[in-house]
Amino acid sequence: MLQLLHASRRFCGAPSPRTLTPRVGSAFRLASITLLLSLWSSGPALALQEPQPDSGVTDREAFLGETLSPSVAQEKVSRDIARQLQYSHYRTLRIDREVSSKVFDNYLSYLDGQKLYFLESDIKEFEVYRHRLDGALKTGQLDPAFRIYNRLQERLYDRITFALKLLENSSDKLDFEKDETILVDRADEAWPSSEEAMNEIWRKRVKNSILSLELTGKKDDEIRKTLTKRYESQLRRASQTRSEDVFQGYMNAFTGVYDPHTQYFSPRVSENFNINMSLSLEGIGAVLQTDDEYTKVVRLVPAGPADKAGQLKPADKVVAVGQDDDGELVDVVGWRLEEVVDLIRGPKQSIVRLKVIPANAASDDETRVLKIVRDRVALEDQSASKEVLDIERDGKDYKVGVIEIPTFYADFKGAQLGDPDYKHTTADVRKLLKELEQSDIDGLVIDLRNNGGGALQEAITLTGLFIPQGPTVQVRTSDDRIAVHNDPDKNVVYGGPLVVLVNRMSASASEIFAAAIQDYGRGLVVGNQTFGKGTVQSVRNLASGQLKITEFKFYRVSGGSTQHSGVLPDITFPSAIDVAEIGEDALPEALPWDQIAAADFEKVSSFDLYLPELARQHESRMLKNKEYQAILEEISFLAEAKAEKELSLVLASRKAQLEKQRKKELSVVNAKRTARGEDVFEDFKAYETFVEAEAMRTDKDDDEADLFTKESGEILIDLLNAQSRVATHSPT
Repeated sequence: MLQLLHASRRFCGAPSPRTLTPRVGSAFRLASITLLLSLWSSGPALALQEPQPDSGVTDREAFLGETLSPSVAQEKVSRDIARQLQYSHYRTLRIDREVSSKVFDNYLSYLDGQKLYFLESDIKEFEVYRHRLDGALKTGQLDPAFRIYNRLQERLYDRITFALKLLENSSDKLDFEKDETILVDRADEAWPSSEEAMNEIWRKRVKNSILSLELTGKKDDEIRKTLTKRYESQLRRASQTRSEDVFQGYMNAFTGVYDPHTQYFSPRVSENFNINMSLSLEGIGAVLQTDDEYTKVVRLVPAGPADKAGQLKPADKVVAVGQDDDGELVDVVGWRLEEVVDLIRGPKQSIVRLKVIPANAASDDETRVLKIVRDRVALEDQSASKEVLDIERDGKDYKVGVIEIPTFYADFKGAQLGDPDYKHTTADVRKLLKELEQSDIDGLVIDLRNNGGGALQEAITLTGLFIPQGPTVQVRTSDDRIAVHNDPDKNVVYGGPLVVLVNRMSASASEIFAAAIQDYGRGLVVGNQTFGKGTVQSVRNLASGQLKITEFKFYRVSGGSTQHSGVLPDITFPSAIDVAEIGEDALPEALPWDQIAAADFEKVSSFDLYLPELARQHESRMLKNKEYQAILEEISFLAEAKAEKELSLVLASRKAQLEKQRKKELSVVNAKRTARGEDVFEDFKAYETFVEAEAMRTDKDDDEADLFTKESGEILIDLLNAQSRVATHSPT
């Protein structure tokens, strides 16, 4: 969601520099915490700077120029960060030899995670620093970090110039009929032992890049031109690296030892961190991060242009950006993150085209061009909404209300000004509940899928609409002080049957609400294991830049943390989201799950008696559902494809593989459409044309509930019937 920032700079989450981050509220007090919860960090933040004009750097000496070195100010900030991490971070961790070793590994991974630049000899030379960085960090000695980075610059120049020369004269080295393969992921491989070994790795990389572009329909001259431009751009961007960029990367290798949401923001990133209070931004509404040489979508802003278009998904990789309907698609592989963002942003109602490798693509050969109309993302667009499902069961008609909550929003400015009608989640949901009550619903589904969080107070008060007065969440500091946050309202606005629908992208405030409903036995939780973001960060000003540091942790009223493990549903739905890539437990150094004493609360009910029967009925229904079976088939196919560790470098084999992937994807899509009574696509081209047209539509009919919303309603009716049977047979 759009991350809302407390005036004291305390919040739960780790916003990317691309995230809209207004300030709100009053000073923080542990006893009456007003926090803002959001989804997750985008990894080490990159420095913001305007794209530079082409420098024409090709000469090695000109490229390397003066070696980068730390400033006195950076040495001071390093000491300050070390003190704050050691004494203020939630995780009590002394800066010692073990931390030093982790910082060393983190930094090498940050600089060269795929082992494509450094040689084994470089790493052996650097090993002298492995157990010495602790003292250096505490005293502000940054020379090791800059020495390692300057070596990277040398190796990067050598690699890119090798690739360019290979493109100039590749006839004798790039045989596309030769039976050989390339590793998909080199992270766990050994460092190349020699320049010859590194050359072989890069020969295959260039060959693979040529193959991937040919499979998109590009001709030989166009391929050579595209790759030459890509590599030259990478050289130019590397030549523009500043001391500030090196320092930020190194500091984030350091902060990453503590947890993935603690980050250092350089002065330029800090400037972009403070966006105004209007909760609006002209763009597509997506949070991006760098993933090796690609720009990857982290998440979509609820109700933003990309979210409304419905085509761009988390974990999609952007490989090219074009303007308007027919502007040139500019290859952005290897670009700096801020330069890609600069291309994607633009004026309201203008069109941007993104060429992406879909998250569910079996390989990087599969790309798709999406059109998105830029617009302004505003608080009003993220409001909770309702619908009514009509479900027939055994000759009886049921009405199930559904309330979708995209984010836990609040107009803090209106609240501060004392506006009694200020807009916030709880007020809107209260109104929707009253309207649904007029429809005489038999039960209610609260849909929190893709809700990345928001204002903690809204999670507390929203829970209060469904439970009697009582605790909703607990917050613990690193020194074991615990604050219990209560719903002060004794009134229950809705006391009927309730199901909460979540998925892997439900985080923070969503997890607090779902956990409380589950702990009280107030309703069933169905869907997928949630994200697991159960920590709180604050932003502290430094002499130069800012430090976002984790200070608190959330716990359920039953005592278990929402951190790391998230909320486990009572009934699980399948998901194509790869939990190994998305989720708190997929992030390095994530704080672990643990438990504290339960708060003093009274359960409303328990569903233990009914769950086995509800699960059986759900499974029986899904076995007969063709759309559900198509989803399972899709998940199985993607898992099988992603398990492949190597890609063929034979053109004919790659063409056959891509055709197989497209045939399978089309089969799954058509199976889903058949199950919904929709026309099928004759071929993959027809499907691609449809996807592009759908992205541009502004008149979409969103009234039709999706499969899992409907199934949530079915489960709710199962529960109603099961409770009725138990009540009928219970002695009076």
